[in-house]
Amino acid sequence: MKAISLGEIGIALSVDRQGCFIRIITDGDIRRALLNGFGLQSTIEVIDQVESIVVSKDIPTSDVLPLFSDKVRVIPVIDGNDQVIDLHFHDKRNHIAMAKPLFDDEEIELVNECMVSGWVSSGGKFVTEFEERVAEHTGVKYAISCSSGTAALHLILLAYGVGAGDEVIVPSLTFIATANAVTYTGAKPVFIDSEVNTWNIDPEKIEQAITEKTKAIIPVHLYGHPAEMDLINAIAQKHNLKVIEDAAEAQGAHYKGKAVGSLADAAIFSFFGNKIITTGEGGMVVTNDIKVASQCRLLRDHGMTFEKRYWHKVVGYNYRMTNIQAAIGVAQIKKIDAIIDKKKWIASEYNKHLNDIEGITLPPNLDWADNIFWLYTILIDQEKVGFSVKTLMTTLREHNIDSRIVFYPVHTQPVYLTDIKLPVAEKLHKMGISLPSYPDLKTGEIINVCNIISSLVNSQK
Repeated sequence: MKAISLGEIGIALSVDRQGCFIRIITDGDIRRALLNGFGLQSTIEVIDQVESIVVSKDIPTSDVLPLFSDKVRVIPVIDGNDQVIDLHFHDKRNHIAMAKPLFDDEEIELVNECMVSGWVSSGGKFVTEFEERVAEHTGVKYAISCSSGTAALHLILLAYGVGAGDEVIVPSLTFIATANAVTYTGAKPVFIDSEVNTWNIDPEKIEQAITEKTKAIIPVHLYGHPAEMDLINAIAQKHNLKVIEDAAEAQGAHYKGKAVGSLADAAIFSFFGNKIITTGEGGMVVTNDIKVASQCRLLRDHGMTFEKRYWHKVVGYNYRMTNIQAAIGVAQIKKIDAIIDKKKWIASEYNKHLNDIEGITLPPNLDWADNIFWLYTILIDQEKVGFSVKTLMTTLREHNIDSRIVFYPVHTQPVYLTDIKLPVAEKLHKMGISLPSYPDLKTGEIINVCNIISSLVNSQK
């Protein structure tokens, strides 16, 4: 039991006097021996003899994975002298999720402070503090908290006067909220294809879609990689259009050294549970435009005037963030840089193990960009690897590992269905898969995912 405890992986290796491997002994073996009436001073010979599975150092990973089961979670690697030189680990019982928030004691303390003080709704000091911290981290003058990233987009569009009869240019490859926020105003979203090298909206396709009805462009920094903002801003300036960054998936990313969220007329962040930082649900408008900031603050609180309480000159919305949510946000924003560093490390580990597999395209990270890898997303070339994204997802699920498809292009969704063809966006959706990448993901879990992918590739040869 002392040997098992020292190892911290629930096993001990039994060897003979020459160091040759005999068997694995688990804490479960000890427990069953105790239940059978043996004591802690009994010798290990009383433990039921079960032959352990071993492999040689030359056996490929693809041949090792099928040997694991719910009962076999560790397989020793032995040399020609029957001595253990390494261990293979794989536990099918462990669930590896797509995303999990990173919380510690500070979130609990600040939420508890809200509850003790009674400030649990949209009033309270944490709302203002969270806004100020986000504005400072982004490098903008104003930040306006709200109930979601979608609400934040809606508020900005309203603040710029977008409404019925107008058009707003958006990428088709995005979460549907980008298009929905446009539709809420009565305007029409106009869908643009993606570019191959960043997966973001293709600037070269934007200008040809501009009409006299166009009022704004919403570039999305997809999966954490910034869009080509200089080109987009130049087009917008030429045609007198507003640019609104949808940075829901990219808070903390940089474009040519500048933080996303500070690269256009206004921008939004999302604090949904799977985002870089989270408040459970929530969003933020960020801008240097005081008129937009003031209008967003007015509209998010039922249109109630700042000068006179319960006095409403316009129709507004209940888009406020609660003090409890903001308290979580304050704790989260303090650790955002550490979370991003971990995201980048996870991406580098995945890259290291997947880089040499023909038929797999790693996520983009152009020289001028600082990708924060919100979701680690790769492309699978079915013809080269011999299997589809669906097959890989099924295989991962069999090993209790979550994964996710790349967004359906919005122009293919029933609610926005059109006859247009946007081949790059459609191809990225078909080929793309996101792998687990939450901040607490361990090296062994990453290797586990990569080994399963490698094994699947090798099995097709």
